[in-house]
Amino acid sequence: MTIVCPLDFRYGRDEIKKIFDEENRLQYLLDVEAALARAHADVGNIPEKAAKEISLKASLKYVKISRVKEIERETRHDIMAVTKALSEVCRGDAGKYVHLGATSYDIVDTANALQFSDATNIIKAGLKELRNTLVDLAEKHKKTIMLGRTHGQQTIPITFGLKMAVFAKEIDRHLERIHECQSRILVGKMSGAVGTGAALGRHALRIQELVMRDLKLGVEDASTQIVGRDRYVELISVLSNIAVSIEKFATEIRNLQRSEIAEVLESFEAEKQVGSSTMPHKRNPILCEQICGLARIIRSFIIPSFENAIQWHERDLCNSSSERFILPHSLILTDWIIHQMNTVLKNLQVFPEKMIENIEQSKGIPMAEAVMTKLVEKGMGRGEAHELIRKCSMKAIAENKQLIDALLDDKSISAVLTKKELLDVLNPYNYLGMSEKIVENIVKKLRRGQMENKK
Repeated sequence: MTIVCPLDFRYGRDEIKKIFDEENRLQYLLDVEAALARAHADVGNIPEKAAKEISLKASLKYVKISRVKEIERETRHDIMAVTKALSEVCRGDAGKYVHLGATSYDIVDTANALQFSDATNIIKAGLKELRNTLVDLAEKHKKTIMLGRTHGQQTIPITFGLKMAVFAKEIDRHLERIHECQSRILVGKMSGAVGTGAALGRHALRIQELVMRDLKLGVEDASTQIVGRDRYVELISVLSNIAVSIEKFATEIRNLQRSEIAEVLESFEAEKQVGSSTMPHKRNPILCEQICGLARIIRSFIIPSFENAIQWHERDLCNSSSERFILPHSLILTDWIIHQMNTVLKNLQVFPEKMIENIEQSKGIPMAEAVMTKLVEKGMGRGEAHELIRKCSMKAIAENKQLIDALLDDKSISAVLTKKELLDVLNPYNYLGMSEKIVENIVKKLRRGQMENKK
């Protein structure tokens, strides 16, 4: 068999990929058919014996994927192939009750919800692990001072721990989002061709309720032939939002790993790993770069997901083919980049001494705000202080000198602040604000959440 998709040989973890492989997909469909038969028996539509036989045979042990494919080649209909293959292996007359009153997408969309349940639970577990890794880094580096940067330019100092705490809270919010999202995406339907339940008879609503309760899913209270695709739009949007954050983290590491910054380093196996086929010295952040590329693929599924929500009347078939790509790929790849990001962060090399060196090489320029603030404390107007320090900063940059020298040269400043006061103000350790306290608060809050989840 020719393998084309990189998910088959390069990306994705086996645990979540198995949810979407051919055999397990078939089993999810069979699980829905079995639940439907049991519901019919509960309301008296079919014999209990027939429901038990269908439930017993709705298994890969009896329904072979090779037979399903053989039937599909003849019928050119995937769900008809499943129902016929299941009917064939049922003893007695049980087979005639398979798929009774249902339309194909009663089975497909309900099976989708079962897959969503298993896949999003894996993603939630990955997010929790990533959050814990970030909390550990935040706590470890709550006093590790470094330059903050905005617009790619050096700004006032922060701590590496604060940066990690910001990321940890972002992941915590994603956990909330995907948990809340589950209540809306783990929903199935069993209401027939246009949502009326006509073919299911007078017990249609009860049958739908029984099926979903059996499968531990929510009920689509009013549907067309399919579950509302606003639900799928929400799922893909949440996954895309997660992908944005993971790419942001990876981009930050890539930037901090730049040769001229060199404050962190993605783990590199120096003894064997190769960074470039031609440049032997290279240590590329390959996992972070992979994360960034795959995150863009996940987000690209947003557009077709929105377009799939637009159906002709009670439904057309345009969503079917694209969802075969969108659903498994987005879930598998989201889990993968979460896992890869956690791998990067668990093994991340952090260089506090380089962070300090970069601060020292800045010649005190990033501390301009601190001096301005001190002048205001001494009674100078904020606008006046800002303009004064701006001119001194520009002078220091133009003349490639320390900011303190430019400040001492200005009589307006030296008349207000002594050299000793200026040195104190220019000490980056004295201008970290509430960084440490913020980190401690976040660590405490998220650690408490971890303990509560274990109970």
